[in-house]
Amino acid sequence: MRNTFGNIFTLTTFGESHGPAVGGVVDGMPAGIDIDLDFIQSELDRRRPGQSAITTSRKEADRVELLSGVFEGKSTGCPIGFVVYNTNQHSQDYENMRNLFRPSHADYSYYNKYGVRDHRGGGRSSARITISRCVAGALAKLALRHIGISIQAYTSQVGHIAIGRDYRCYDLAKAETNAVRCPDMEKAAEMERLIMEVKSDGDTIGGVITCVVKGCPVGLGEPEFGKLHAALGAAMLSINAVKGFEYGNGFAGVTERGSQQNDVFVNDGGTVTTLTNRSGGILGGISNGQDICFRVAFKPVATLLMRQETVDTEGSHTTFTARGRHDPCVLPRAVPIVEAMAAMTLLDYYMFNKSVKL
Repeated sequence: MRNTFGNIFTLTTFGESHGPAVGGVVDGMPAGIDIDLDFIQSELDRRRPGQSAITTSRKEADRVELLSGVFEGKSTGCPIGFVVYNTNQHSQDYENMRNLFRPSHADYSYYNKYGVRDHRGGGRSSARITISRCVAGALAKLALRHIGISIQAYTSQVGHIAIGRDYRCYDLAKAETNAVRCPDMEKAAEMERLIMEVKSDGDTIGGVITCVVKGCPVGLGEPEFGKLHAALGAAMLSINAVKGFEYGNGFAGVTERGSQQNDVFVNDGGTVTTLTNRSGGILGGISNGQDICFRVAFKPVATLLMRQETVDTEGSHTTFTARGRHDPCVLPRAVPIVEAMAAMTLLDYYMFNKSVKL
């Protein structure tokens, strides 16, 4: 398995969903950064299970413990080890799935690749492993503050319910005031009702998370094969349940002509900028100083609390009904994960580009 993300700023993760703990080691963290443990914990709290009626009821405190790389509140430049202990596993809930392949899960592919798999919540393939990403992403955000980069993600679509694509029409801070994490209060209420409806049916629903990066300097990105949008896409597609990535106008722009798509350059008081930002802040794989905007599509959670057909490890047909505590919609808890992956990617590319201390 490849368990390390990044080039200079790196994260190596460990742990399983129903093991003793999950955690990781961050290497390449710049020295001298103020390490705000309360902020890191708040980022984990945004991902934490059991935070509302529309998320899994699993009760985990998800308290992070930093093991190294921090002295008197500042990063030392040495590897930062951290751990989050699992305290509320219900492994028995998965016993009826020990010898079968759950539809649209990683069971079959893991079993065939490695010859063994952890049936308890998916083991290493569980979304619980994203805890490590949120810790590393919080550390990256603390470093990015020094260069004025901020990252805000939000739920922009659940099922058929969507808000407008232009993020400038919304106060994005309002996304953190409701359980769905959508900046449109009216649409957020509709989304929540839909999630509760599918939850009552034992079903699940997917949607889209939009992410906006402000303050990114010109020049991040390493063509030919290290383009910034490609790195962001790879980071997002590594998140559990992600099925699509687009930036700028993305797929919506294919129906328009080039004359409608091009971002015209202008001189604004001695600074070169563009009148529009249809390219999403990246040109030729390199950031151009405009806001970076991208969208991430999440499939419905694969675990359904209803009877399904499948086959067992011997290839025999069988049926089963999943038990346990599962999200009817992953989006509200995935918002901080999207931000975390964006933060790690941008810090990594900033350090790669500059090769200097922050």
